Amino acid sequence: MSKSGYAILAAVAILMFMCPEVSEAGQGKVVVKMATIAPKGSNFMNAYEDLMRQIKMKTNGEVEFKVYWGGVQGDEKDVLRKIKLGQLHGGGFMGPGLGEIVPEVRVTEIPYFFRNYEEVAYVRAGLKDTMNRLFEEKGFIVIGWMDLGFCYCFSKVPLTSLEIAQKQKWWTLEGEPIGREMFRQIGVSPISLSITDVATSLSTNMIDAANTTPYGAVAFQWYSRFKYIGEFPTSNIVGATIVTKKIWDRISPQNQQIIMQVSRSSHARLVELTRKEDAQCMQILLKSGIKVVRNAKNLEKDMKYIVDASKRTRENLVGKLYSKELLDRTLALRDEFRRTHPDAGVIHIQ
Repeated sequence: MSKSGYAILAAVAILMFMCPEVSEAGQGKVVVKMATIAPKGSNFMNAYEDLMRQIKMKTNGEVEFKVYWGGVQGDEKDVLRKIKLGQLHGGGFMGPGLGEIVPEVRVTEIPYFFRNYEEVAYVRAGLKDTMNRLFEEKGFIVIGWMDLGFCYCFSKVPLTSLEIAQKQKWWTLEGEPIGREMFRQIGVSPISLSITDVATSLSTNMIDAANTTPYGAVAFQWYSRFKYIGEFPTSNIVGATIVTKKIWDRISPQNQQIIMQVSRSSHARLVELTRKEDAQCMQILLKSGIKVVRNAKNLEKDMKYIVDASKRTRENLVGKLYSKELLDRTLALRDEFRRTHPDAGVIHIQ
């Protein structure tokens, strides 16, 4: 074959890869390939897949979401790399992954910032339009926001004092700016690992303490390596389903509207399911023998130290993750909620 023949074949192959798939009826069909590290087999997964089925049905098969579960496409950084290469079009991400695109989204994940779910919902609702705009400016469309729950401190020994906590080998997510800064403020040198390396590192005693949600501890089977959990949560994890603007623009305006309508109610349901599963997983943890650390020594003194460290952390991340203006706006929303809801309590393990 001549060089020109090879060139024509190559051009055709590229066009076939770039164009939408075509359905049997001859209509353009857009297949959106998504990935998430969320494991299979949960009510959350079932609800998420129901969302995808609804989208396919209500768009008459013109839009289909194909989801790769359980980290089969790698961790969130791997997924983002594959999105840049065009191998994937989006996914369900936690705060750290979202922060790789829009660092500002991490402003609501500062440790010891929220007291309860109501505060979380109020503040994030107030920032929603801003965050949607920032993602679109980076080439992504947010089709749904999620609250992925509160994290708790898990450990192999009871953390009854700040001094004991400082002696532990704490895990922090690889490349995680908030966790590293917070640990620095309380005098800890954390060990950075990918989520996929945590289980093995717990088994080999490379790490012996970590922050995660009850659901995460059960789903990833980390809880079998821990004996204790702190009574009060640390931070709340933001989540979102995002797709590239490039694939979104291939979807008709009518179908875009359908997707947003379906997604809005479905993501609200996903938040409810997440909280329900977190509560169920907490019971699994307690029944497994994990003990809640209560009435720690010098609790009031240590908590003041940690809260002050949290304040230093959020201030030190100004200019690195978000602006002073955005931080002040976030604080104002939280404080506004507290003024108007003085009876809202602090969430903790009953």
